[in-house]
Amino acid sequence: MNQSAPRSARPPRPARSAVPVDFVQPARRVAYEVIAAVRESDAYANLLLPTRIQRAALNTADAALATELTYGTLRMQGFYDRVIALAANRPVDAIDPAILDVLRLGTHQLLGTRIATHAAVNESVSLAKQVGSRSATGFCNGVLRTISRTSVEEWTVQVLAGIDSVDERLAAEYSHPSWVVRAFRQALRAEGRETELEDLLAADNMAAKVNMVALPGLATAEDLDLLGQPDEFSPTGFVLDGGDPYHLMSQSGGRVRVQDEGSQLAALALSRARPIVAGERWLDLCAGPGGKAALLAA
Repeated sequence: MNQSAPRSARPPRPARSAVPVDFVQPARRVAYEVIAAVRESDAYANLLLPTRIQRAALNTADAALATELTYGTLRMQGFYDRVIALAANRPVDAIDPAILDVLRLGTHQLLGTRIATHAAVNESVSLAKQVGSRSATGFCNGVLRTISRTSVEEWTVQVLAGIDSVDERLAAEYSHPSWVVRAFRQALRAEGRETELEDLLAADNMAAKVNMVALPGLATAEDLDLLGQPDEFSPTGFVLDGGDPYHLMSQSGGRVRVQDEGSQLAALALSRARPIVAGERWLDLCAGPGGKAALLAA
């Protein structure tokens, strides 16, 4: 017996969600905007990214993704540009800058993360549709699919092929300008630690952990309970175990802030150079967001 219900009695099919074919996930859009701003106007990614994340109202997971995509792409941009040039069979200078930023972002997803290939390519193509021409969209799709068919280890071999200079090879592999590699080598040589150069370059590409400073004399015991492990060298610093650092900053009224350990040590060294005289004035000649100045004042 036919058990199927009459056509008129069947429940209606659920409507398909109206998602445009060129929709770009918000975290990737934020990452692209920051990367483009760094290229176009030498923007500081660490200052711009939190603002863009807040403006886009990203949830915790998307904020973490946007952060990884932004910093990961920028850290390895030199290496990724060499891979893109090989896959595109043209120098990166010949690629439209906006599309090059899309390719850089897509290449990081393919070679530097565990994001699925189809997601990395499709989202990049959708982004290319919004910032480039139709021909650029096809070009972006072809280049990223070429990159996806080869592992990062094999791409490294291809990138290094034909480079004879040791420093140039290190610069290409670890995505550092050659002059930085030479400066690191000289600094290590002065301390008899030149053999540590490659380890230093590798460590320089590792994602930094979120480091906080508790302003002395201002931070409360309740503030300190929210932080993680104390820093190894700075008596005012902590490595955040997890959570949203900007929520902690707001909750503490600014008594707890994001600041890396090196910046803290620079301020602490200055404050201990000689006894501080009440009423004296200090001039900060390299002022930025004011992190070191706040610590010095505290």
